[in-house]
Amino acid sequence: MLKALPQISRRRALQGSAAALVVFGLLMWWLLPMGEDSPSGRITFSTGVREGVYERYGKLLETAISKDMPDVDVELLNSEGSQQNVARVATGKSDFTIAAADAVETYRLDAAPGWYRLRGCTRLYDDYVQLVVPRSSKVKDVADLRGKRVAVGQDHSGVRLIADRVLSAAGLEPGTDIKPVSAGIDTMPGLLKSGSIDAFFWSGGLPTNSVRALSKKMDIRLVKLGYLVEALHKQGGGSRYYRAATMPADAYPEAQQGSAVPTLAVANLLVTTDRTDPALTEQLTRTVIDSRDHIGDQVHAAQVVDLRTALFTDPLPLHKGARRYYRSVKP
Repeated sequence: MLKALPQISRRRALQGSAAALVVFGLLMWWLLPMGEDSPSGRITFSTGVREGVYERYGKLLETAISKDMPDVDVELLNSEGSQQNVARVATGKSDFTIAAADAVETYRLDAAPGWYRLRGCTRLYDDYVQLVVPRSSKVKDVADLRGKRVAVGQDHSGVRLIADRVLSAAGLEPGTDIKPVSAGIDTMPGLLKSGSIDAFFWSGGLPTNSVRALSKKMDIRLVKLGYLVEALHKQGGGSRYYRAATMPADAYPEAQQGSAVPTLAVANLLVTTDRTDPALTEQLTRTVIDSRDHIGDQVHAAQVVDLRTALFTDPLPLHKGARRYYRSVKP
């Protein structure tokens, strides 16, 4: 026959249970976000040209968002690139996008519609400017493009903005000294392979799959561009965001044949506006940082996203939701 527990034993048991509940409650408060519901709704994300790095990054980020924010639906919109991306977000046609810093600054300096509403979330990875020619080409520097058929990106792309500035820095008039061809990275390699163009400009993360695939089908070469950085900076405006950089020898092994290539680079930013909900922006910023390694496995450029530099979104002020995230992870 079981004996009743002494009164003091029952009291101790109740006290122990109460303490356990307090500890459990504190643990759950620490592990789970309190006071705010998980973001929900629908957002549009403007990416880039088909087969480009922006598009690939956007698709992988969409997958990460669906995991971290299951109540948020994401619509991806292809675009011609940075210039169109910035305009879409500034005018409310898209909620988030990726755009190069030079295109963002140009939009701001032009005081284009909605420029004052633009905000930054994260500094992502750098785009590297790539001038691709057949290995047998006589083009050794940009000035040698005079009279050539050159693909310079689509009309509203960041590539077009950069190509025009690079050509001007080399002493060429973009509209008359070359034969410009409007094309994106989805068609540029095929045009070069067929002989329809003599060269093409591209600005993207390293490596860009379309350029890498071309290098395995055709003997190509990358033209040096780094020597133009001083002339570009003298142009002022958005050109001050270009910096000298080195394309590592293993970016396109078949094309570079063991040699690094001096070129130009510009930072990419995750962009939104002050209209975007701070809670959503905070969580999206967290997702971008937390998914770096997973996305970087497939988009190698994303591997360099760094929490220590991510909050430097010049020329844009940080969105207050993004600022809240960075404060939450500050040591």
